[in-house]
Amino acid sequence: MKNSYVILLVIFCFSFFPLQAYANSYGWGYKKTTDHTQPEVGKYKPILEKYNSYYVDPSGDKHVYLTFDNGYEAGYTEQILDVLKEKNAPATFFLTGHYVEDQPELTKRMLDDGHTIGNHSDGHRDFTKLSKQEFTEDLEVLTKKIKKVSEDTNVQYVRPPKGTFNEQSLQWANELGYTHIFWSLAFVDWNEGSEKGWKNAYDQVMEQIHPGAIILMHTVSKDNADALSYLIDDLRKKGYKFKSLDDLMLKQLLPQSVLGFE
Repeated sequence: MKNSYVILLVIFCFSFFPLQAYANSYGWGYKKTTDHTQPEVGKYKPILEKYNSYYVDPSGDKHVYLTFDNGYEAGYTEQILDVLKEKNAPATFFLTGHYVEDQPELTKRMLDDGHTIGNHSDGHRDFTKLSKQEFTEDLEVLTKKIKKVSEDTNVQYVRPPKGTFNEQSLQWANELGYTHIFWSLAFVDWNEGSEKGWKNAYDQVMEQIHPGAIILMHTVSKDNADALSYLIDDLRKKGYKFKSLDDLMLKQLLPQSVLGFE
């Protein structure tokens, strides 16, 4: 009788508490390198591979992927877009629901200029604390907001707020048709009022740069906006080519000889 009571208690608990409450929650991170090689991510690597998620271009090609996270507008996105257009460099902008609603014109310009828009959570929520229904609604609501700006937009990529994830959130994203994109190069650049000048942002990127880097930057930083032109020019001088995340996905599907990548 006692054993039956315990079994019923376990069933009761799992009926009222979502399973993800018992799942591990990870905060994205990596070991920086000083020799311009790809950083190590330890136990995260097999997890990402299992769910077709990326933090770097594994090919070793001298390709760079610019990504920007946009939670709100601080007045620098237009400058960033101007530089990207002038330099003919593609980028991906991971937007929140607030940003899309508040800045539809800038959102549309990103698409009109040929850039990619990714899903950064409608409410910038911790994916590991959501039920499957909440997770689905969060991503799909934002994707619908983006499609209201441009109906033909394909929202394929997702970046979890603050880099928080677990195997369950990766799997759920896959089931919805999204690919998780993390990063292999970043620095503290989101604190308004603590700018150190464009050279600091420039140095942070140049010190960490490596083949296949997925660079995370925030558009709220004046330093980033002012440094971007120098970064693109000088990385190209070092032999790097700027590619889109769509290029990265194609590289995983087809041989490089077919794609013609250098």
